[in-house]
Amino acid sequence: MNTVLKIAPDEGPTPAELDAIDAEMPLIRAEIDYLDAVISVLDRDPTELDTRRLRRARRRALDARRTLTNHIGPGEAA
Repeated sequence: MNTVLKIAPDEGPTPAELDAIDAEMPLIRAEIDYLDAVISVLDRDPTELDTRRLRRARRRALDARRTLTNHIGPGEAA
């Protein structure tokens, strides 16, 4: 069953909130990639390739967080 919700124009995200989400998307994608890498080795011992994948994914997530943090002005939250 498909349900369609009607949202009044003032109930959705504001343009500023959408801009903030867009600014955080590289971090969100990097954290999803890292989570995928972690999930892939939950039920087995990681191989050397898995270890490299985990390390690269973690580094990308940290780089994305650093980039986002460096671009946020005073008084803004990530």
